[in-house]
Amino acid sequence: MNAPVSAVLASTALDSTGPGSTGLTVDLALAGLTVGSAAALSGIALVVCHRATGVLNLAQGAQAMLVAYLLRDLVVERDWPLWPAVACCLLLVAPALGVLLDLLVYRPLQRRGAGPAETMVAGLGVFVLLIGVVVLVWGAAPVGGAPSPFGGAPITLPGGHTLRPDTVAQLAAILVLALAVGATTRFTPFGLRLRAVVDDRRLAELAGVDADRVSAAGWAFGSFTAGLVGITLAPYLLLDPYGLPLLVMETMAVAVAARLRSIPVAVVTGLGLGVLQAELTRFRPDGQLLPLVQAVQANLFVVALLVAALLAGPRLAGGDRPASARPSPPPVVRARGAGGAWAARAVCLVLLLLPLGFRGNDLRSALLVPALALVLLSIVVVTGYGGQISLGQAGYAGLGALGTALLMSGRIPGLPALPAAPALLFAVLATAPLGLLTGWPAIRRRGLALALVTFAVGTTLSRLVFQQPYATTGLVLDRPAFLAGDRAFYVAELLLLGLGAAVVRALHGGRTGRALSAMRDHEPGAAAAGVNVPGLKLFAFVAGAALAALGGGLMGMAGRAFDPAAFDPVLGLLWFAAVVVAGADSALAAILAAALIIGLDAGTAAGVSAVAVGALAAAIGHLPGGLANLAVPRPSAPPPPTPTGHLTPTGHHLRALITTRRPANDTAPGRTEP
Repeated sequence: MNAPVSAVLASTALDSTGPGSTGLTVDLALAGLTVGSAAALSGIALVVCHRATGVLNLAQGAQAMLVAYLLRDLVVERDWPLWPAVACCLLLVAPALGVLLDLLVYRPLQRRGAGPAETMVAGLGVFVLLIGVVVLVWGAAPVGGAPSPFGGAPITLPGGHTLRPDTVAQLAAILVLALAVGATTRFTPFGLRLRAVVDDRRLAELAGVDADRVSAAGWAFGSFTAGLVGITLAPYLLLDPYGLPLLVMETMAVAVAARLRSIPVAVVTGLGLGVLQAELTRFRPDGQLLPLVQAVQANLFVVALLVAALLAGPRLAGGDRPASARPSPPPVVRARGAGGAWAARAVCLVLLLLPLGFRGNDLRSALLVPALALVLLSIVVVTGYGGQISLGQAGYAGLGALGTALLMSGRIPGLPALPAAPALLFAVLATAPLGLLTGWPAIRRRGLALALVTFAVGTTLSRLVFQQPYATTGLVLDRPAFLAGDRAFYVAELLLLGLGAAVVRALHGGRTGRALSAMRDHEPGAAAAGVNVPGLKLFAFVAGAALAALGGGLMGMAGRAFDPAAFDPVLGLLWFAAVVVAGADSALAAILAAALIIGLDAGTAAGVSAVAVGALAAAIGHLPGGLANLAVPRPSAPPPPTPTGHLTPTGHHLRALITTRRPANDTAPGRTEP
C-alpha cells in the first residue's frame, strides 16, 4: 500500500531543511500544498458532478487511477510524447469515460426512478469494475515511473524556500476551474439549465431543459477532473490498482465538508488539510504514543472523512430533497417459489463439497470460500435483512483476524498466549461490541450518509491499525493442532459456516427477523408499529460484526498469517457489491458470492472477479434486483391489494410481521421488488 503523498512530501521537507530550521514551517506548508491542491481538485470534481447529476461519484478514485495508468502506458511503454499523451488522456479518454458512464449506468437508473441506494450500488460497481480492468490489463503489482507533465526545476521563493512547479500548475488549475464553474453557473444559459435540473429535474424537463445533456456534461467534467487528479498524484507514489483509488476516495472528506455544494469550501478544506497534515509531522511525542500519532498524521484525510461524515449527519442522506429522491433501502430480492430456493441450496451444497476432492494449491485456495462466506453473511444481516448500508465489514473481519493473532501471540496485557480455538472465540466476542462503531451512527443516518460513515470506519481501521507495524509485528496465527491439515480445516470451516447460516436463517424467520424486515421496508411505519428501531439497528451491526470477525479469523488461520491486504477497504467494497448482485436478502447469496469471488480469481486470473461483480453491479439499472431476480421468473401482473377495515395494505403487512408468531408467509403478502 502506498504511503500518503503528503507524508512523503513532508518527510522530504524535513530532510532538506532540518528539524531546527526557522523556515521549516513554511517549507512544510509548501510541501503540503501539493497533496492539498490534489484534494481540492478532487473536491471540485465531486461537487460539480453532484450538482449536475445528483450523484456522488464513488468511482472517482478508480477513474483517476485508470487515467494515470493509461498515461504511464502511453509515455513509458509506447514512447508517446508527453503532452500529446496528456491531451489524449485528459481531453479525450477521461471525458468520454464520463459520458459513457452516464449513458450506460446512471441514465437507465434515472429513467427508472431508482433511489439513491441503487445509484450508490451502481457507483460501487463502476469502482470495482475499473479496478478489475486495470488489474487484468496492467497487473496487480505496483509500478513506478509515472510521468509528471508539470515537472522541472523547483521554483525559488524569497527566503530560500522552494515550490514545486507541479504544485503551481495544480493551484492554477484550481483557480481556473473554480472561476470557470462559477462563471458558467451564474452567467450562461447552460448555468441556468444546470440550476433548474439541480432544483427539480422533472420540472426542468417539462420546461424543455435537456436534463440528459446537462448530466452528460457534469459527468464529462467530473471525469476530466478525476483524470487530472490521477496524473498529478501518480508521480509521487507507486501506481497500485488498490492504493491510488483508495487514496482519492479519502479526499472525499473535502466534498463532504462542503456538503456537496460549495466549491470555495471544498477548495479551502482541501488546501487546509494538506497543509495541516504536513505541519503535524513536526509533532513527535515520546513514548508509546509515537507510532499511533504518526499513523494519524500520515492518514489525516481518513480521519477527516470520518469526522466530516459524522458531522454532516442525515443531510447527506437527502433530507433537503424531494421525498421521491430520498434514500431507499438497498435493492434486495426475496426468492419466490420453493423450486428456486431448493435449486439454490443444491448449487451451494455442490460448490462447498466439491473442494473436498481438491489437493495442493486448489484446496488451499478453497479454504477462503467458507471463511469469506461468513464475512458476507454479516452483510446479509446488516444490509439484506436490516436495510442498513455498511461498507466497512472488511474492517471487522480484520479485527477478528488481528484479535486472534494477538491472543495467540500473548500480546494482550494480562493474558497468556491462548490456543487457536479459544483465541478465535474471544476475538469474536471482543469484536462484536465494536459493531457499535457503525451501529450508533446508523441510528440517525441512512443511505449515503451511513455508507460514508461505515466506509470511513473500515478505512480508519485499515490505515491506523492493520497497516501499522506497532500492531502487527511479531504475530503468530496458526490452526489448532488437530486441524493442521488443509482438508480437516476445511471441514471445520464448513461446520462453522453451517452453524452461522443456521443462526442467520433462524434469526430471519423469527420475531426479530420480521421486525428487521419491517424496519428495512418502511422504517417510520415499523417505529409506529412499536418496533424499537434504534435497538434493532444496533443489534444488526453487533451481530454483523461478530459474523465478520469469525470469518476474518478463519481467513487468517487459512493463510497461517495476518495479512493486512486481505482486509483492504477496497476489497470490502467488492464484497458488498457481490452480495447485492447475488441477492442480499438470502443467506445463500453469501455462499454464492464467496464462491464466485474466490473461484474466478483462483481459476482464471486476478481481477476477473472484480470485472464480473463490477459489471453486474453497474448494470443494476438494467437488472433491478441483481442475479436473484433473473433466477426467479417475475409475475406478469401482481394482484391488486384488497384492503379491509381501516388499515392500508402496508398497515396489515406491518401488523402481521410484528404481532404474529407464525411465519410471515402464512399471514402477510409477499414482498415485491422496488
